[in-house]
Amino acid sequence: MARLNDNYLKLKAGYLFPEISRRVSEFTTANPDAKVIRLGIGDVTRPLVPAVLKAFHEGVDDMAKGESFHGYGPEQGYSWLIDTIIDKAYKPLGVELKTSEMFISDGSKCDCANILDIFDLSNKVAIGDPVYPVYNDTNVMVGRTGEADEKGYYENIVYMPYTAENNFAPAFPEEKVDIIYLCFPNNPTGTVATKEQLKAWVDYALSNDAVIFFDAAYEAFITEPGIPHSIYEIEGARECAIEFRSFSKTAGFTGVRCGLTVVPEELMATTKNGEKVALNKLWNRRQSTKFNGVSYPVQKAAQAVYSEEGWAQVKEVIDYYMENARIIREGLTAAGIDCYGGVNAPYIWLKTPEGMSSWDFFDKLLNECFVVGTPGSGFGPSGEGYFRLSAFGDRENVETAVARIREKWGK
Repeated sequence: MARLNDNYLKLKAGYLFPEISRRVSEFTTANPDAKVIRLGIGDVTRPLVPAVLKAFHEGVDDMAKGESFHGYGPEQGYSWLIDTIIDKAYKPLGVELKTSEMFISDGSKCDCANILDIFDLSNKVAIGDPVYPVYNDTNVMVGRTGEADEKGYYENIVYMPYTAENNFAPAFPEEKVDIIYLCFPNNPTGTVATKEQLKAWVDYALSNDAVIFFDAAYEAFITEPGIPHSIYEIEGARECAIEFRSFSKTAGFTGVRCGLTVVPEELMATTKNGEKVALNKLWNRRQSTKFNGVSYPVQKAAQAVYSEEGWAQVKEVIDYYMENARIIREGLTAAGIDCYGGVNAPYIWLKTPEGMSSWDFFDKLLNECFVVGTPGSGFGPSGEGYFRLSAFGDRENVETAVARIREKWGK
């Protein structure tokens, strides 16, 4: 009989979001007339903007004609898309990248997991707590960890608490680590890192020969000036950091699928014999072997995001979601609930009222307000006593949800 990968059996009872779906499904089945408002899973609700949709259609039409048909494309992505992103998204930040340093993919979630292919299991990994579950669970899946303890911490992973007590700015690991996951604007807390804070992390990585995995999936939602949008705005980051970005929330591509990873050519790791090897070459080899690239129409649509017309339309949608975030943040604050985030990110991270546990608050919010959010404990032990609400909703639903919560907990 075939042998399974025992590491999957170490995973906790259920991945966070399927568990939310299960509970909501049970509730709606039992209460078919309840008008449930979903502000839990961070899925977008606004349609693709016209300029992007037009380019998408044109890409599909190209596939209907022999002279413009596209079969296999480059696994790394079409150079015309990569060069557009470099020119429109990175150069305005003062960041210079080469075409060969950017890789187009079907989403940053996949890349955050797949990047582990090119790193040895002996590497010590540091992960935030609370954290986007993919970072933690994929390290378990590949066999880097031991079993989880009673708190949910896995052996061989170093956890860095993000809490109100440290202003969601975790301390450096006390022990030597080789890989550090950073996510800013942060999911789930919605908080950001200043340039000074990121400089400290880059200096730490350089002095400890560590590699930073920098998840910048929400950088387009930054509203305050001076907050870095890319790790490469920090001097020295090209020698120690890999950056992940996504079109999912920025341009509503959750159902379209497109993201990117930047691996600078200067970034090195060592073999077991101490020889330095460029990670860019290894990631290129991995993608060329295991990935056939993003479809041509999707890449045409992605390029249109950065057209003058496309970006103006995309920015309107981003502003719409951030207005939702303001409504949620200010409404809950007025109800006496402590809130974080929601200024530079589409997530509001709140302290559960009345000392309730995260899942108890989830159930109470669902059963009494018909509102769905995400329990903080699902993101890690330090998320217990917190809760995440998403601004990715229709305005009327957001206003109704806030009104229901204020009616229940308002002061």
